[in-house]
Amino acid sequence: MTKDYYKILGVEKGATKEEIKKAYKTLAKKYHPDLNKDNSQAQEKFKEISEAASILGNDEKRKQYDQFGSESFKNGGAGQGFSGFGGQGFSGFGSQGGNFDFEDIFEAFFGGGGRGRREQRQGANIRFDLDITLEEAAFGTSKDIKLKKKNVCKKCEGSGGEETETCSTCHGTGQVRSIKRTPFGAFQTTSACNSCIGTGKEIKKKCNYCDGDGYTIGEKKIHVDIPKGVEDEMRLRVEREGEAGERGSVPGDLYIYIHVEEHDFFERNGNDINVEIPISYTQAVFGDSIEIPTLGGKAKLKIPEGTQSGTIFRMKDKGIPYLRGYGVGDQNVTVIVDVPRKLNKKQKEALEKYGKLIGDSAKPQKGFLEKIFG
Repeated sequence: MTKDYYKILGVEKGATKEEIKKAYKTLAKKYHPDLNKDNSQAQEKFKEISEAASILGNDEKRKQYDQFGSESFKNGGAGQGFSGFGGQGFSGFGSQGGNFDFEDIFEAFFGGGGRGRREQRQGANIRFDLDITLEEAAFGTSKDIKLKKKNVCKKCEGSGGEETETCSTCHGTGQVRSIKRTPFGAFQTTSACNSCIGTGKEIKKKCNYCDGDGYTIGEKKIHVDIPKGVEDEMRLRVEREGEAGERGSVPGDLYIYIHVEEHDFFERNGNDINVEIPISYTQAVFGDSIEIPTLGGKAKLKIPEGTQSGTIFRMKDKGIPYLRGYGVGDQNVTVIVDVPRKLNKKQKEALEKYGKLIGDSAKPQKGFLEKIFG
């Protein structure tokens, strides 16, 4: 009968390896044979969760299980099998007085650091927040930023030594293999060599510039190209410009978070630009050709006769270029009829005369109310 390994560990099918590891560790400590010597049910439960962990903790076996179920491991597909634990019970597999070593089996299933193991570590990533203008976001720009951080030593190029030789422990591979003996058989694990920290080289003479660390701390100027069309809160990655790691390891990355400043006149909507432009009453009535601002400079816009306040005109390709692909957004111009607040005597007389000439047609709200109330 097919076993539900996810249910046994109490995790969802989409659980990460870390979640599986955490669930197994909690249950394994609860049902550990050394803590339940007279409880056969607890020992059976431990066998069950260990079986589940050995499958779900291994990417290839988990993939096989997800596709074919636990039946695919009946004939030793899960490693050395689980039935009877090779007739050896729970003793004799650990390193602590003949008792079962939980850490050994835990490490065999999931790999990782283990006790006393030193892994070569990549340098830390760095975040830098950069403010740019809307114009810079539209057309792209270049910036030089300064960071104080760990930098790869220029003299030894991160090796930490002026003179090095091939590591005698790992013979230059940077890795060592070990075999862990567990109730489920022998597991071979690979880890970074402790002697050379995974570099494959041992230092004969330390670098006098970085004192063998492989890095120095100081300010570095980094040139960054901002592409056309970037958006607010977008993140740019600059490879290997983060903190330098342990000697011989790869530096981290620099992540630049873009913050686009608000513009005094323009408003961005995706790749389009919106702007409001005031026009006079006579321009709205008689029409006109007006000059308006765009991100790229001044441009002409034709206002037809009888234009109403709030009318939107689209100016093709006057917006922001698309970041991924071809084309440019548009600029949407909303015209607002500017009603004069003060008129001189002649202006008032002229408008009053105009009002009398057109009569009730100067009161459009009257017809609107008639449509609603009849």
